[in-house]
Amino acid sequence: MKNFLIIAFLLPAVCMAQPASKTHTKGKQTKSSAAKKDNNKNNTAAVVKDGFTIEGDVTGFADGTGISLLNGQTGAPEAETTIKANHFSFRGKVDEPEFKILLVDKKPPYLTIFLDNSEVKVNGTKEAFDRSSVAGSPMHNDFMKLNQSLAPYQKVFAENAAYDTAAIAGALKVTEDFVQNNPASFITPMAIIRHRQLADDPFKTEALFNQLTPAVKKSAMGNYILQQVTDAKVNAIGTVLADFTQEDTTGTPFTLASLRGKYVLIDFWASWCRPCRQENPNVVANFEKFKDKNFTVLGVSLDKSKPSWIEAIHMDGLNWTHVSDLQGWANGVAKQFQIGSIPQNFLIGPDGKIIAKNLRGPALEQKLTQLLQ
Repeated sequence: MKNFLIIAFLLPAVCMAQPASKTHTKGKQTKSSAAKKDNNKNNTAAVVKDGFTIEGDVTGFADGTGISLLNGQTGAPEAETTIKANHFSFRGKVDEPEFKILLVDKKPPYLTIFLDNSEVKVNGTKEAFDRSSVAGSPMHNDFMKLNQSLAPYQKVFAENAAYDTAAIAGALKVTEDFVQNNPASFITPMAIIRHRQLADDPFKTEALFNQLTPAVKKSAMGNYILQQVTDAKVNAIGTVLADFTQEDTTGTPFTLASLRGKYVLIDFWASWCRPCRQENPNVVANFEKFKDKNFTVLGVSLDKSKPSWIEAIHMDGLNWTHVSDLQGWANGVAKQFQIGSIPQNFLIGPDGKIIAKNLRGPALEQKLTQLLQ
């Protein structure tokens, strides 16, 4: 259950710090407070109640069927109740609008709600619970508005999407317009995240972020964007990656500059890193596919044990040059480029400039295909 938000919106949950929400299942709700008006073209960011209510009417479920309200980021249950006479209800409070999941009988399909402190009505059926209507939440309305605007361009967000210049341009315009027109909406950071998925330009991302109101900037997704911008400015795309030299597996010094003129994936990994080892078959497949098209890989290992390092190279079939100073996390190249987690990689062009960073899974093949075919 922990990856609901990843599944629904392609957000890397493990990288997104999020304050604990205050969701309560007991106690009466206070009367609605007046919505605060915003002068920034959008007043939907205001909290309209001291807490939320979710009143659901769904058909097709037997009396006593359980339904859970889950944290949209972690998938952890925050409240549980049962459906009786086709009805269920939840009451609670959120510190800021955030994603929640309604899950019936602990199995999909599930319904995603971008929940604020409002009186929310859910209407649906067992056969199409994930398509239930949600009314009463201004933030959820913004969520649906963004989704509907991006619907014609959904294909460009797929992991194995073909590169479509016109569709990407259309999606970028939609997200930019949404930011400009909805700076006070807590869903607007999602538009910026979508924009960054396509453009991968930290300076443009920062410019969009700076349009947000202070409250939205401080939200969980706002903080996530700010961290992404900060990280992206280190070894930014378009800059020349600094040269380095380390010993290869035979103890011979190897210099990055010797690969100038090629497309090079500089891959930071280690034999003890399970995600790295799981990604290795993908890197191998792309190396074999593109090695005759002016592409190669340079592995930089954060190992300490040379035998373990060499064994992993042979076991995983990593038939490219590898370097390491066998200092683990204190590896000189890793420190030079501020590598704080692995796997990480840089794709540089023949001129030594960074083209992309952290290409994994289908994204690596997609980028190489775009460049080399």
